[in-house]
Amino acid sequence: MIPGVPGESQVYLNGEFLRVDEAKVSVLDRGFIFGDGIYEVVPVYQGNAFRMAEHLDRLDRSLAALRIAQPFDRSGWIDLIRQLLDRTRLDTCIVYLQVTRGVAKRDHPFPSPAVSPTVFGMVSAWTPPSAAQRAQGLGAISIPDERWLHCEIKSVSLLGNVLAKQQAVDAHVDEVLQFRDGFLTEGSSTNIWVVSGGKLLAPPKNNLILEGIRYGLMGELAAEAGIPFEARRLAQDEVIRADELMLSSATKEVLPIVALDGRPVGSGKPGPVYELLRAGYDARIAAL
Repeated sequence: MIPGVPGESQVYLNGEFLRVDEAKVSVLDRGFIFGDGIYEVVPVYQGNAFRMAEHLDRLDRSLAALRIAQPFDRSGWIDLIRQLLDRTRLDTCIVYLQVTRGVAKRDHPFPSPAVSPTVFGMVSAWTPPSAAQRAQGLGAISIPDERWLHCEIKSVSLLGNVLAKQQAVDAHVDEVLQFRDGFLTEGSSTNIWVVSGGKLLAPPKNNLILEGIRYGLMGELAAEAGIPFEARRLAQDEVIRADELMLSSATKEVLPIVALDGRPVGSGKPGPVYELLRAGYDARIAAL
């Protein structure tokens, strides 16, 4: 039995639905040996997957970037997600999908001939951000971005992100803001948003950040609220002087950062741009 995980939880592994404690993966799976795989996390509200098409688009991009064979077409992925939700019967949850290159002799090059990918899926209970988090905001610290240079791939090789998140835990804050060569990249598992002079700013979409599904959504919400939006390189001193800071992710939704490196951001309270974007985000959830 896996500690903290109910034995009756249903997961999908390579064509079978199993109890989570029955699911087994070979020690020669390249996801275990090399971190050679990708994953996706889809939030679900009241039984409805949120931005599923965009999540599956990113899954396709990650598979293509690593040259892993696509195990399902779009309808196949949607059917798998629906079957997982039906078997779990959780209204508000997250669907986790993972694809590795598969089982092969341990050798760095891609196996030849290609092997069948390992496909895993599960549903986990999830509680959206609390009213207190939304009203009080989060704290963060600045750290150097020491990860690899293909952050645009949603890879299971997350050691750099794990070490970054632990720095936040050790500092008793909620998140880190990472900077590479003096410019903002992202959090440990979130995209970061800067507000200056009433304009919403974000680092550009490139290999230095993972384009969160909320990246496109935040641009849409800003347009709907009449908030100017610009994606460009953001120097650390500009971030420090920001009127507002926010983070976004599938599980954090959008939340304000009210303290950075022990100093208040703006007024030290959630700001007006955040409130507008949060209202728009809530409206999208309510429309599911």
